[in-house]
Amino acid sequence: MNVDRVELEREEEKKAPQSGVNRNVYFFILAIAALIVTNVYFYIKFKSSGEKLYTVTLQRENLQTDIDRIEAELDNASNQGVEYTDDLEASESEARMVINNLRQDLSKNDISETELVNVRNEVAGLKDRVSQFRDEVVGLRVKTELLARENSLLQDELDASERQIANLKDRQSAMTTKMSKASSIKVSNVSLNGISVKRDGTHTTNVRAKRIDQMQISFTIADNPIAEIGKKEIYVRIINPSGNLIANSEDLFYVHGEKLQYTFKENISFTNNGEEYQLFWSDENAGFKKGAYTVLLYADNAIMGRASVVFK
Repeated sequence: MNVDRVELEREEEKKAPQSGVNRNVYFFILAIAALIVTNVYFYIKFKSSGEKLYTVTLQRENLQTDIDRIEAELDNASNQGVEYTDDLEASESEARMVINNLRQDLSKNDISETELVNVRNEVAGLKDRVSQFRDEVVGLRVKTELLARENSLLQDELDASERQIANLKDRQSAMTTKMSKASSIKVSNVSLNGISVKRDGTHTTNVRAKRIDQMQISFTIADNPIAEIGKKEIYVRIINPSGNLIANSEDLFYVHGEKLQYTFKENISFTNNGEEYQLFWSDENAGFKKGAYTVLLYADNAIMGRASVVFK
């Protein structure tokens, strides 16, 4: 019995070390497994974080590119050379303010996915507003060009009308001048004589200057069917033998817009019947001198005729 007990104890002593070894192995295996699990956890977490960072960066770059395109479209629309309305000016200012705000949001390093979604929505809305702004600017430019073209055509028509009116005025003025000249009365003949007045009041013709008291101007007016019948004011210009006009500086009349001095004037009654008229003039200041006197007759803003006489 003692022998069996001893052998049993020896067998248990042999088994005891093997059991301790087994426990160490199990512990080592558990430690390795825990390390593997930890590494796998951190690997998955790091990979997920890296993928998330890459995704955020890519989305941010895409949104920046979209904003650049929208801003370029806005710049192109604003360079159309169109004068803005108040609404268009406000729309452009608002769009540029939104662009600046979006760029500031995207420049943040810790931007979240939620913020990226908000930025993406704002970019989509901004794109629609800028497209509408561009369409309105283009429409306004087209209207402006059409209006400018219409104004140019109207100006051309106006210029043509003004030229036509100017031509008509010139023709009318020329016609009026022609009619005025045609309707003015003309003398068919004119004669000058020196008149001596005797004490008994009778008149005789004379050619001696020192005996002449008056100059007789006789003229007949030619028939003119378009001349106006009625009173006519006759202006007389007399040039003495020295070649000087006998006139006062304040005695003036006009011939075709030109101011002339006259020696004397007198009214006649024109009947267009070819009657003869007589006018008398005396030089109260100097009397008559030897030499040639020239008389010019004017009426209706034109010259009627002229004649000369020589006194001895």
